[in-house]
Amino acid sequence: MNTSWTNPIVEQRADPHLSRVDGRYWFTASVPSYDAIEIRAADSIAGLAIAPPTVIWRKHDSGPMSWHVWAPELHRIDGRWFVYFAAAERDDIWKLRMYVLECEGADPLTDNWIERGQIATPEEGFSLDATPFEHNGKRFLCWAQKSPPTESNLYIAELANPWTLKTEPVVITRPDLAWERIGFCVNEGPALLKRNGKVFIAYSAAATDANYCMGLLWADENADLLDPKSWHKSPTPVFMTDESVSQFGPGHNSFTTTPDGKTDLLVYHARNYRDIVGDPLNDPNRHARVQAFGWRGDGFPDFGTPVADGPYST
Repeated sequence: MNTSWTNPIVEQRADPHLSRVDGRYWFTASVPSYDAIEIRAADSIAGLAIAPPTVIWRKHDSGPMSWHVWAPELHRIDGRWFVYFAAAERDDIWKLRMYVLECEGADPLTDNWIERGQIATPEEGFSLDATPFEHNGKRFLCWAQKSPPTESNLYIAELANPWTLKTEPVVITRPDLAWERIGFCVNEGPALLKRNGKVFIAYSAAATDANYCMGLLWADENADLLDPKSWHKSPTPVFMTDESVSQFGPGHNSFTTTPDGKTDLLVYHARNYRDIVGDPLNDPNRHARVQAFGWRGDGFPDFGTPVADGPYST
């Protein structure tokens, strides 16, 4: 099946999360004002560009969840819809914590959403980018958290329910490689991919400018995912800036497929210019993009390089 769309698929939407559920594509991302969570749905990826966004939740006026609403992810778990996101406080804008919303009905675009509250971690601290996944009959959560305060590491734990940890978190990667420590020491934005007997976690590293890039972790599908020794890390980035096509700082990705399920798709944000005036977080032009990727003979994903803006076909 040949499918086509135009990149970027949605402009000024960073940290894109795109999934395919019941024959429809569901998209959410950080909005430039960092003050709300919106969802859009379409029968095709191309349709997302014109699909009207529905705001399902807005930040509080004060206290928790009142500032820096970041990186929402929409997941359906046991027939229920949940949104995972991070938010800070108006009076403490870097007090980022992870939160969960649950939809009370079957339609996330029209039914009411309720707050399930914060995902509490044993070491209270700057945390974000929670992503849940199921493996071998268990549900896990992977997220980024600062510990020590200057580094953002990736943690994993088993879940008791969609908003409560069941086990002690363990660190599965720290930003210990040079390319993960440019500007900031960061491992964040985990995204799960299972294939060829392995559990892969793509993640993003470095500062949110042209140095931003993707790394890759993997574990054997039968390994104990809560054992840090089960996880291995690529020594080099697996997806990064390509100046030749004006794609800078690609990252904070998610995964989906074409409608027939035969082609894997990488969803990510990037800018189409290198130079940023002021704080990169205040530059709204991280646009959401989608492109196909393949698999190497050794069973590992081959993400290739970012494609240029414009028409794209798989």
